Amino acid sequence: MRAVVVYESCFGNTHTVAEAIARGLDADGEVPVIAVEEMTPTTLDDVDLVVCGGPTHVHGMTRASTRKGAADQAAASDGDLELDVHAAGPGLRDWFADLPTTTALAAAFDTRVHGPAMLTGRAAKGISHQLRHHGFDEVVEPESFLVTKENHLEPGEVVRATAWGRQVAEQATRSAEARP
Repeated sequence: MRAVVVYESCFGNTHTVAEAIARGLDADGEVPVIAVEEMTPTTLDDVDLVVCGGPTHVHGMTRASTRKGAADQAAASDGDLELDVHAAGPGLRDWFADLPTTTALAAAFDTRVHGPAMLTGRAAKGISHQLRHHGFDEVVEPESFLVTKENHLEPGEVVRATAWGRQVAEQATRSAEARP
């Protein structure tokens, strides 16, 4: 099964989680992890499974204005926060706007501040909706990986992301076998 992890990241947390998920999907490290700005029209050709994630901003997926706010926050942090190398590029909303319909399997994840989802929001909910809207068949429920208020991953989240990646791979294999 050919898989790819597509991510958007502002401070690097979602990028780190995406890398961990890819290790869970394939311990041999052959699952590409691709920033949304590096996606091309052919990247998903012959892909069986797309795992897609991004940070939660203002209760959902980022917008240009919230990505600018993240850049401003990093600039004002006296070096405590660094922007991910791809943070200035387009976000998942932009990618979904141009994404054609497909029949691949999928899973959605996000990073968000630790707290009740009702208060923090969950980008994974919107990502999941967009995946289904574009014809993807989700193999697991969307998952959130937690960050501190200081924008660092909570302890244990990288290990949990790798385990979730294994779970996604197992369920995707079952789902692929059940398809006609």
